[in-house]
Amino acid sequence: MTRTVLVTGSASGIGYAQAQYFLENGDRVYGVDKATCPPLEGDFHFLQLDLSADLSPLFTWLPTVDILCNTAGILDDYKPLLDVSDKELEGLFGIDFFATVKITRHYLQDMVAKQAGIIINMCSIASFMAGGGGAAYTSAKHALAGFTRQLALDYAKDKVQVFGIAPGAVQTAMTKADFEPGGLADWVASETPIGRWSQPSEIAELTGFLATGKASSMQGEIVKIDGGWSLK
Repeated sequence: MTRTVLVTGSASGIGYAQAQYFLENGDRVYGVDKATCPPLEGDFHFLQLDLSADLSPLFTWLPTVDILCNTAGILDDYKPLLDVSDKELEGLFGIDFFATVKITRHYLQDMVAKQAGIIINMCSIASFMAGGGGAAYTSAKHALAGFTRQLALDYAKDKVQVFGIAPGAVQTAMTKADFEPGGLADWVASETPIGRWSQPSEIAELTGFLATGKASSMQGEIVKIDGGWSLK
C-alpha cells in the first residue's frame, strides 16, 4: 500500500535525503520548502512555500498524510542572547518550533480520526544540551523536544506514533561554512568520537526505520544520531 509522506525542508540536506529515501522505497512523497523544487525522481510533488508565512496553501494542497516529517529548520550562528535581536529570535522560533506545531496540529486531526499515523520531528543534540547552537536555536530545539514528548503521551491512545531524531554535526548546505578555510569542520570531526561528521543519508535511514511501524512499542523517543558527541 502506497503511503503518503510529507517532508518539510525537502529542497536540500536532511529533508532532501529523507524525501529521496521514501521515494526509493515506493512511497508518494510531498515536499515543501522556500527554495525551488529539488531534482528528485519518482512519485514526488513539491510546493514552494515559506513556512513562516500563511500555511493554508499547504493544507489545501495536501489535506492528509500518513507520515509527517517535520524537518525544516534554520541555524542561529551560535549567537548568545545579547547578540540576538527580537526579530531574529522570533524568526527562528517561527521556523524551528511554531511551524512544526501548526503543521502537526493540522495533520494530527486526520491521524486521530483514522487511528493511524507517524510523526517524526527533527530535534537536535541542542534539544538536550547547550553548545549545539546559540540562545535561539538551543531554546527552540529544547521546546521541540518537549512538544514531541507531550504529543507522544497525549496521542498514544489514538495509535499515532511520535518520534524525534536528534542529529549532531551533519554535513549539509546549512553547515557549508564550517568546511571553508578557517571553519570548524576539522575540529568538530576530531571532537566527535567516531571521528567524522554524519551524512544526511544516515539520518534518512533512521527516519525510514522509525516510519516502518516495526518500532511499534517505541513512543516519544528522541533518538540521538550524533557520532557519540553527547557521550562526553
